[in-house]
Amino acid sequence: MILLSNIRSTNLRFNLDKPLYEKAWTYLQNMDKAEFKSYNHAISLSVAEYFERYYKKESDPYFETREREELFVKQIVLSVEKAIEKALPSFLTACLTGIVQPYKQFETAEPAKEEKSDEVDWDFLNG
Repeated sequence: MILLSNIRSTNLRFNLDKPLYEKAWTYLQNMDKAEFKSYNHAISLSVAEYFERYYKKESDPYFETREREELFVKQIVLSVEKAIEKALPSFLTACLTGIVQPYKQFETAEPAKEEKSDEVDWDFLNG
């Protein structure tokens, strides 16, 4: 049950000759009705978010810089995730193929024995 004493009423005017008001009015006219149930809902969300950001920025001058950095890091992480997601199937296929196929052992030939040639004077090795 909603108590009438908890409801406040106000009027808004949009002077469409001013770009800011025209922009706000256009947003309200074109808003997604499934997302925003009413003008009250959309305006309340907007005002609350605006002043939260305003007071955060006022108390923390680096707030916007950190927020941009966090957004940048998030974009990097998402890009890496997408790249890994693309490469993962072929990587796993290669791994599974390596597991399924038996390990190939190659026989190595014994190194050829060097034969001493009589034409070479091997005495220089001894000193």
